[in-house]
Amino acid sequence: MDDTTQNQNTQQPDPQQGQAPAGTEQKPPTLEELQADVERWKALSRQNEKNYNEARTELSKLKEASMTDAEKAIEKAKEEARNAALSEVGSRLVEAELRVQAATAGVTLPPAEFLNVQRFLTADGSPDSAAIQTFVSSLPKPSKAPEFAQGIGLGRQGDSGSYAAGQIGRDALSRMSPSEIMAARKAGKLDALMRGDL
Repeated sequence: MDDTTQNQNTQQPDPQQGQAPAGTEQKPPTLEELQADVERWKALSRQNEKNYNEARTELSKLKEASMTDAEKAIEKAKEEARNAALSEVGSRLVEAELRVQAATAGVTLPPAEFLNVQRFLTADGSPDSAAIQTFVSSLPKPSKAPEFAQGIGLGRQGDSGSYAAGQIGRDALSRMSPSEIMAARKAGKLDALMRGDL
């Protein structure tokens, strides 16, 4: 075969490769066609995943059936050691998660000896975030008000400037006539003096 024949073969599009012949124009696929294609691939993917899980389960059953008693005991010991390690690490993760969520919520956790952290572990040994969140949200929020009465026996409290504004003191009262005192009382200028604030 010579070079000219080879070049002619490479320049012509092949209809089997998805390229349209030179005279025709290909239409783009519609949205419905694309959606159907996506659904088909999803279904195939789900089927492949199901087949893989079934094959993996069958393989593990075959391995287990072919094991000797010693191998079964070794596998059981490995599983128990793995679960114990996950449980220990999981309880530390639970404690850390409890502290983080309590700090975020602004609540105080009870002392660690009163908490059963195993309650917050899932079956695989990881922290159960939903259970932790529920527990932390059930804790009481600290109050903003002081726990005990403030200022007992400390004398007059508050801003004396706000009480004294427009109020008559003892010195001015001693120089007033009874009619002036009655007028000041009706005007509310003796309120602070009558309360004992002045």
